[in-house]
Amino acid sequence: MRILTCPAHLQHLEDALRSSLPDALPVYGAVLNINRGNPGDFEVAVDAWPNFGAVLARRRGEAPLNDSYRNLCSAFYRDVGAYRALLESPGCLRWDSAFHILGLQDGVLTVSQDIALAKGVELEVTEYYTYLHPDPSTLPEPQLDPDVQLGTLSPAHVELLNSTWPYGGNVWSRRYLGELLRRFPHLCLQDPAGNLLGWMLTNGFAAGTHGYIVPTQRRRGLMRALTIMAARQAHGRGFPVYGHTATDNRAMQRLLEELGHRRLPGLCYFVLYNPALARAAPGAPPGSNA
Repeated sequence: MRILTCPAHLQHLEDALRSSLPDALPVYGAVLNINRGNPGDFEVAVDAWPNFGAVLARRRGEAPLNDSYRNLCSAFYRDVGAYRALLESPGCLRWDSAFHILGLQDGVLTVSQDIALAKGVELEVTEYYTYLHPDPSTLPEPQLDPDVQLGTLSPAHVELLNSTWPYGGNVWSRRYLGELLRRFPHLCLQDPAGNLLGWMLTNGFAAGTHGYIVPTQRRRGLMRALTIMAARQAHGRGFPVYGHTATDNRAMQRLLEELGHRRLPGLCYFVLYNPALARAAPGAPPGSNA
């Protein structure tokens, strides 16, 4: 295993990953952020250099063992054997911690299952569809009612974000959402009094996340407008326009398809190691999946 720190090597990796899109999207997004100031404090580990066969993007430094938000990695491989070897390299992962690995390739799941079986580690797998817009310049102009204006989220809003996020509700998720606000682009809509109507965040892998409209404000086209504005924002920064949706969220899938996003073949796998430990996050409701 090797951690890439040289700017020239990281730029070379960005170029190589670009040629491997869309499979490399979650790692490519992380590397784009690293090469543009590294606001998320990420690093990338490879099995070898320069002829790498697998890449893992993750946050730098140590985290609490039950903080699966901080321990969130994305993976891409050219060779599934190299990917397995990378994960099993000494010091690559802490098998006694709660952590996620996400990726768009089937081997991200099968290698995790094989290693977990060998090590006696419990897994929990969530599957998503991934949508990518091939040409965001073709998106229509966002349409907003006169009483809706673009606003800014602040740390004071983190509690609301945490309580409305299906994956939130604990101390670690609150800290994670607060870090997303501070480190990555986001958008929100407000009424003239400054009350929040909806928002959309971006994560460390450059994917859209936690898009939400206040229930009383739905069916006004606000999510459509946020989706268009977030796509234009990402495209203007030179980032891909993509995100993941739950496989049963047909409403969001229809919206993305109407706007020209394309659903990628296959699934995005979010593989959670040691889910019981993750559910022990401080403040997590009984039975919740942190």
